[in-house]
Amino acid sequence: MSGAREQDVVRIHEDTAHGSAARGARSRHGLRALGALGLTAALLSTGCVRPSEDRAVRDTRVGQAQADALTVEVEGGLASVRTLSSGTLELWGQAPVFTTRVTAGADARTDWLFTVHNAMPAAVLDAVDEAGTPLTVEALPDAHPTMKAWRVALRPGTTARLTVAPPDWDTREPFRFAALADVQEALSKVGDIYARLNQDPSLRFIFFAGDLTEYGTREQLEEFQQRLEADSRIPLFATLGNHETFSDDAREYQRLVGRGSQHFTFRGVHFSLVDSGSSTVDPMVEEALDGWLEEARDAVHVVAMHIPPLDPIGVRGGGFAMRNEAAGLVGKMARAGVDLTLYGHIHSYYSFSNAGIPAFISGGGGAIPERFDGVGRHFLAVDVDPSTGVRDVGLVRVD
Repeated sequence: MSGAREQDVVRIHEDTAHGSAARGARSRHGLRALGALGLTAALLSTGCVRPSEDRAVRDTRVGQAQADALTVEVEGGLASVRTLSSGTLELWGQAPVFTTRVTAGADARTDWLFTVHNAMPAAVLDAVDEAGTPLTVEALPDAHPTMKAWRVALRPGTTARLTVAPPDWDTREPFRFAALADVQEALSKVGDIYARLNQDPSLRFIFFAGDLTEYGTREQLEEFQQRLEADSRIPLFATLGNHETFSDDAREYQRLVGRGSQHFTFRGVHFSLVDSGSSTVDPMVEEALDGWLEEARDAVHVVAMHIPPLDPIGVRGGGFAMRNEAAGLVGKMARAGVDLTLYGHIHSYYSFSNAGIPAFISGGGGAIPERFDGVGRHFLAVDVDPSTGVRDVGLVRVD
């Protein structure tokens, strides 16, 4: 383990590692009953409104734009379109690997500047037309480790696929990532956390479980992104938290950052980010999650959301608004063989188990901490192997 990590490490042994034996053990312990009531059924049976419905609908539009005779669609919504005009396409990436389909009209420019913020440091661009013929690409100097730019020659009247990825993205080798949540009002001090993260060169990206800012305003989100780009050598892929819902215009998060719920793979490991910022999961998100769980059933799968379904202490109301919904979600993830669940919202550190799934709350991004618990700012360093599962989850203290 890296010297940047503290010694208070939680080891995940073979009994909780990925594999059919672990899934069978969970099933034998009555998880079928735990997940009998699905999330949609729970919502409908109580007549509850859908507080996150608008966000779920907006998620489906992230990564789509049309202007200047160019139509853009990011597959899976894994990047948001920040600029599309005058021969410039600028994206904010939300995954280590993503593909953008661009269709150039008959009057489209042929020379385009393609810029990706929040990209993997070693990312390269693979640009091909529909027939798989490579396009002419010129890589430009990096302004920051996570900011990449290329000049791409598009052919009017054709469709191209632009894939941004590090060269090793599809290998099946072990790797390490960081888990973080709850920066909120400590935005001015978050550089300390990035500095500690930068001490571990093996960390590939930050998996963020919500509450980037205090109120989710455009100004705060832009400041978060500027500080991230200036101070962190690795990108940050996030879901939103309840604080991102406090803005008068809750659309700013999806305009600037991206989807609240999304799924990607890296080196054979599946990652799902789920919007639980309103203490519930919308039925549209549940349907998407069902597909992600099925896709990852025979693979290693890490799931993160902001508000945990069940508060591990149970005295703060720090979980979902409806226990039936929480039980249904936990049971569903357990039956699908999810290997690790990561949460925020509670500004402390907890290691526990949800129906046999290793679970961690790591709300150490700097938001007002729980009193007297002795846990300051921190993040988690997670070692994962696509063949054997999650190996180590280490608590790394910043203060």
